Amino acid sequence: QVQLVESGGGLVQAGGSLRLSCAASGSIFSASFMGWYRQAPGKQRELVARIFRYGSTNYADSVKGRFTISKDNAKNTLYLQMNSLKPEDTAVYYCTGNVGGQVYSGQGTQVTVSS
Repeated sequence: QVQLVESGGGLVQAGGSLRLSCAASGSIFSASFMGWYRQAPGKQRELVARIFRYGSTNYADSVKGRFTISKDNAKNTLYLQMNSLKPEDTAVYYCTGNVGGQVYSGQGTQVTVSS
């Protein structure tokens, strides 16, 4: 069983930056992918970014060029660097990972971007 704990959310002005972290209780080295999803009020959860086992990544069109996903296998930690934040990025951000065929998700961290 892997537990995922997100941190780094908060309130930021438009144009600002935040770095989210996701600490895993177990090894993420073998995870087929790790990713960040978000859910805004009244909207469905959507994929923000994923990073696969050997480092390839993909991003939602809405965040390409502004967000960067990365992971540190030695620290069992996933990151999301968010730059040039916009009010529409306001959401709860969830860390998710597929480890050994089981999908795990954290409790989420709130990101609020003021205009």
